[in-house]
Amino acid sequence: MDPKNRVSIHPDFRPAPGEKVFLLSAETYEMPVLRVLNTAEYDRRVAIVRNSDKSEKDKTRILGKFASLCHEASINDQGKLLINRDLVDEIAIEPEGTIWLVGRQSYFEIWSEKNYVSLRKIEKGQDDDDLGILD
Repeated sequence: MDPKNRVSIHPDFRPAPGEKVFLLSAETYEMPVLRVLNTAEYDRRVAIVRNSDKSEKDKTRILGKFASLCHEASINDQGKLLINRDLVDEIAIEPEGTIWLVGRQSYFEIWSEKNYVSLRKIEKGQDDDDLGILD
């Protein structure tokens, strides 16, 4: 991360030029993480709520909360994503510190170095590879 809170995004993680992304502050294993959703992933999550059997009141509340947690952003032509200072603080990234981008199929995550190291230890310790894809 540079001093202006910009992160260089690997080309494989970038959406189509001009497409916006949504920054969702979340937690994984009780550690803060920033999820970067493209428009399709954001819309997929909205559709899950809209197509649920919840009441209209609950749908409105859930969608409102989701929208309020997502910060609209974009990745510029140089592949840089500007992250709001409040979000940087929330996910415990050190100014000019090392960050990790972690692909999660339909979105990617931005982790502080300290929390990424902890994430790797937790995920390595899990014995859930009965399909043999992690060998």
